[in-house]
Amino acid sequence: MSIFTKIVQGEIPAHIVAETADFLAFLDISPLVMGHVLVIPKKEVDYIFDLDDETYGGLQFFAKVVAQGIKKAFPCERVGVAVIGLEVPHAHIHLIPINKMNDMNFANEKLKLTPGQLSEAKEKIVDALRDITAP
Repeated sequence: MSIFTKIVQGEIPAHIVAETADFLAFLDISPLVMGHVLVIPKKEVDYIFDLDDETYGGLQFFAKVVAQGIKKAFPCERVGVAVIGLEVPHAHIHLIPINKMNDMNFANEKLKLTPGQLSEAKEKIVDALRDITAP
């Protein structure tokens, strides 16, 4: 069982910014930049391209919505998208607010954020998503 499945099952706490019946988005606890979010299917599948077509498409659509919230919460040039797939054996997409190419360099030193900073970042994204999805 992956660490992400443990998050889905509530065994490990996470700063969840969005959730549906099939997908979950939460802050990376060792982010490249403030607002770095991981988007996962709740179903544990190691390799993103092993997801069935419906789940893969749903994951991409969910990521798009979350990215809109990130961009509103953390104004940036773009929200970069990365799929590396080597860190955790559970398909996931990195959504990273970027202003320059180097912001997505995974060799960069990761931020060391306090629980308070993580909570504040989470609330900014949750609030932005509420504004985007409000009728």
